[in-house]
Amino acid sequence: MAQLQRRDEVSSDLKWRLEDIYASDKEWEKDLEDLKASKQRMLDLRGTLTSGENLLHALKQRDEISLMLDHIISYSYMRKDEDNANSLYQDYAGQAMAVAVELGAAQSFFVPEILSLDADTVRGWIKEVSGLQLYEHHLENILRMKAHTLSAEQEQLLAEAGEIAQAPSNIFRMFNNADLKFPEVKNDDGEMVELTHGRYGQLLESQKREVRQGAFEALYETYTSWKNTLATTFVASMKKELFFSRARKYNSSLEAALYEDNVDPEVYTNLVESIHHHLPLLHRYVRLRKKLLGVDELHMYDLYVSMVADEDLKIPREEAVDMVRTGLHRLGEQYLRDMSASFTEGWIDWLENRGKTSGAYSWGTYGVHPYVLMNYNETLSDVFTLAHELGHAMHTFYSCQNQEFVNAGYTIFVAEVASTLNEALLMNNLLAKTQEPKKRAYLINHFLEQFRGTVFRQTMFAEFEMIVHGKMGEGESLTSDKLSEIYYDLNKKYFGDDIVVDEQIAVEWARIPHFYRSFYVYKYATGFSAAISLSRQILEEGELAVQRYLEFLGGGGSDYPINLLRKAGVDMSKPEPIVQAMAVFEELLSELEHLADTAL
Repeated sequence: MAQLQRRDEVSSDLKWRLEDIYASDKEWEKDLEDLKASKQRMLDLRGTLTSGENLLHALKQRDEISLMLDHIISYSYMRKDEDNANSLYQDYAGQAMAVAVELGAAQSFFVPEILSLDADTVRGWIKEVSGLQLYEHHLENILRMKAHTLSAEQEQLLAEAGEIAQAPSNIFRMFNNADLKFPEVKNDDGEMVELTHGRYGQLLESQKREVRQGAFEALYETYTSWKNTLATTFVASMKKELFFSRARKYNSSLEAALYEDNVDPEVYTNLVESIHHHLPLLHRYVRLRKKLLGVDELHMYDLYVSMVADEDLKIPREEAVDMVRTGLHRLGEQYLRDMSASFTEGWIDWLENRGKTSGAYSWGTYGVHPYVLMNYNETLSDVFTLAHELGHAMHTFYSCQNQEFVNAGYTIFVAEVASTLNEALLMNNLLAKTQEPKKRAYLINHFLEQFRGTVFRQTMFAEFEMIVHGKMGEGESLTSDKLSEIYYDLNKKYFGDDIVVDEQIAVEWARIPHFYRSFYVYKYATGFSAAISLSRQILEEGELAVQRYLEFLGGGGSDYPINLLRKAGVDMSKPEPIVQAMAVFEELLSELEHLADTAL
């Protein structure tokens, strides 16, 4: 097997152009020194927020410093991601984060000082002082927190407890990623290899059932042997959330977690209830998977292998670019023209090289075009990843183009909408051009898996969180056995009677890092559902829906996420978008069932 090329061996036209942020490392170093010196500028603003003019001056100073920090962090971390073995950029990234922590502490007076002011006074300043209108949403969002903000002394105490409060998450991360060791298992070639987190996903996709089963049993036997330790860690994390939610006068940990995005808990419960109503569709999917895999019993370790034989398509990079351009043509000429810059102006880092960060992401810094990291290997999955990351990039591009710095950043609640919508449009285009049954089945299988993993699975996670945090709030004791019982019963409910719900899956809760960021995973399911709904509107309504969508992309963080999506044509406070997404799932499932009966 050929060795990976070194970073300096990659052709420059296949690399991103980070010089658009800083022309040289020396420029970065100069800004870093200026940024360190700016700490005192921030500290000098304490106690000055006594008039509208002073508030505007302070906000402008803060934004200027924050923007420079944004440049410093993005450049250093993306340079490090090019080759994680490069000690210079390891050092740069470390220095950048250290400065970020210092500046965060220096800026910490802003919110308490604003909240110490009379809300009507602040609103009066917004109307009276030219330039302060830009900060209206930002300031209103701060004022909204007043009911859940304590006295200065109490806030300081909670802040000082913050590092201790991170202990459960930090302990889990260190245990899971550094100390936890798995046994050796057989791979596809019959060789014994050490099981790792990364290999586990690959082994579960193996066409050899004994490989899948071996990896599954080895992984969960390991977690089971640590279940009491992991339960104690997870329960401590939930107790931390409950403590802070009560200290800030929220009714529950759920309400506290959703308040930041100004999302009503009903959005969360609507998602769970809507998916409950559509669980018969997931049960049909499970029956079809059992049929296509040709097994007498379907097991939990059979859920990730492709139901349709992989045709091992090799898609060159140039063809992938054409596929994405063609697939997204419904978004209009302007979108395509703006997106085309990504292929010619150094937005994308295409190829894997030695030491490069794995996977894919999009990142950007205000005032410079967005960037996309890829590790392109010519697979169909990589083409969808490219469309996905370009969705994020174009969201960032339009947000920065249409908003000032303070309002350009968008929340996680809406982030996955732009990326998933691109995948949905690409899939629709590929299916429209493909009549060959096996190829259609392969494409549909890919998209149904997206639904299963992002909507059904993440909603099951969300329901588990809702149950266990609810029990914690009611004073119930939660042991490893109780957590496992709840989790096992949810798997039975979600996957139905046509699969053997192996007893090992009961401890899966112990390996989910997202559970240490409470009530986060539901955003994957809502974002996916919103994207499917919007993509259907674009396909059915055309230009009007496209214009609404582009305005949403340009909205950045200028409004609350529910409001931004509502303007685009999706009301996530109601079940309809979930229902619409499930209608698409049923449509695709029905076709794959037909293909299974007639052509596969």
